[in-house]
Amino acid sequence: MVANISNPSFSGGINIVIKVPLHQYDATISFYRDTLGLPVVEEEPEGYIFQFGPNRLWVDRAPQLTKTDIFLELETSDTEAASRYLRNHGIPRRDEIEALPEDFDGFFISDPAGVIHLVVGDSNY
Repeated sequence: MVANISNPSFSGGINIVIKVPLHQYDATISFYRDTLGLPVVEEEPEGYIFQFGPNRLWVDRAPQLTKTDIFLELETSDTEAASRYLRNHGIPRRDEIEALPEDFDGFFISDPAGVIHLVVGDSNY
């Protein structure tokens, strides 16, 4: 008997995150808020969330970084199947990127060019 294995589906999420080093943080916030005039959805101690068309643009303080990094979000209906599928295609999990809450249904990967992706399950929305 052959197992019926279906591939998980992926779609772009609504969140884009820019991790900004402290020496560039204030100017970056000013650019999006003051220069571009993007609506501020929320201001948090660790960063701002802007409305970015149909997306949310998170600009986070990242004191551990020396250069800016961009994170993209991928949604999937089954994170465990997605993790297996990606691993089988040579894309390892990158759980060392950032600690996620214990009850969060998701994990990090990076594409071959090094762009970080947060893979999130439906249960987070």
